Amino acid sequence: MIISINPYTGEEIASVKEFTKIEIESALDAANHRYESWKKTAFNYRSELMLHAAIELRNNKIEYAETITREMGKPISQSIAEIEKCAWVCEYYAENAEKQLAREIIKTDAHKSYISYEPIGVVLAVMPWNYPFWQVIRFAAPALMAGNICVLKHASNVMQSANNIQKVFERAGFPESCFQNLPIGSDQVEAVIRDKRIKAVTLTGSKPAGSAVASVAGEEIKKSVLELGGSNALVVFKDANIEKTVKTCVQARFQNTGQSCIAGKRLLLHESIAKEFLELFTLQVRELKSGDPMNENTYIGVLAREDLAEALSEQIERSVKAGARILLGGKRNGTYFEPTIIADVSPEMPVFREETFGPVISVSIFKTEKEAVDLVNSSAFGLGVSIFTENLKYAEELVPQFEDGAVFVNDLVKSDPRLPFGGTKTSGYGRELSLHGIQEFVNKKTVYFNKY
Repeated sequence: MIISINPYTGEEIASVKEFTKIEIESALDAANHRYESWKKTAFNYRSELMLHAAIELRNNKIEYAETITREMGKPISQSIAEIEKCAWVCEYYAENAEKQLAREIIKTDAHKSYISYEPIGVVLAVMPWNYPFWQVIRFAAPALMAGNICVLKHASNVMQSANNIQKVFERAGFPESCFQNLPIGSDQVEAVIRDKRIKAVTLTGSKPAGSAVASVAGEEIKKSVLELGGSNALVVFKDANIEKTVKTCVQARFQNTGQSCIAGKRLLLHESIAKEFLELFTLQVRELKSGDPMNENTYIGVLAREDLAEALSEQIERSVKAGARILLGGKRNGTYFEPTIIADVSPEMPVFREETFGPVISVSIFKTEKEAVDLVNSSAFGLGVSIFTENLKYAEELVPQFEDGAVFVNDLVKSDPRLPFGGTKTSGYGRELSLHGIQEFVNKKTVYFNKY
């Protein structure tokens, strides 16, 4: 059995029977069979169903959001926002997929030549618990619109959300087996990837999980897309608007109780504004409301599991021993972790070098532009970076110096259906969202006509 525990109350809220090998076989067979008819459907038919999915999400957002909050502790207001964002991505691909996958005419010596974008089959998604709806829907919407079939291996602590996602597509009218949740453990993922009916795999998760999945997919010569961890930097230059930047940086780090790969985890401050910035930043972090995640006024909930809080505490302890200083917080109580600010952080310390998955931010000081860029790029991760300055021309010149997959100027790093999302280095490869995301899992077929 796969058991879900409410991280705030500690109570068991649900249990799901794990699929047997026979049930996995049946599900994959049904998915493969459905693909043969689904790939032939027209874009306007797929679009209509995807718009119905958006309506379903909006109409029942409270039901779905409450399940998210009970399963992994996200504050309810943020869970509702997650569902609303999922509706947005469904609408985006319903409206744009056909032109994103339209034949691309290429002028050559041929009578006619073009690139067609065709579906590839059944795609496996291995997804995490921190955004249990968004991570899945942002994959499924483009995949289904492209004519592919989706099977999901979700994190074990959010199986009710996984079932709800399948329910969304069923209620929207998608044919049976277009989207299936596979309630299986991590020990069964390799066999599913190797199955000949699975044509590709996408994973959002940790580096070890990504490495394992990519290795198996590579052996089978199957396409993979990886969105892994991040340790985004928030770089505040001396001419930044302090008040607005503080507000943005608080949100960038502490939304979803800090459990986000794209959160701004390393705060880099120019020495001339560091004292002023930290005073205001600390004041605003101190005022964040902690409490019951089901309370609409709660901003800081609990971590999804107690072992995650323990790991965070251990990272802080090692960093303090190395010379870091706790300005605020630093303590935990079960799954609850205080919003924490750690100063005097250098690049060799765990809170700088490793990904911190919780409400903890490290603070480092820089003197020059080069030092700031070097601090950003010294990370093994490369998901995104935020820079804050009033001089946009200066910011434009800085952008090429960063190695990350995204650079946001005067804003937090965030995903948007209209823009590609993905990282570099150990943050993974491939892109989700936008035209680039929908074209990850298609056959880009060259077609060449000549006549004698």
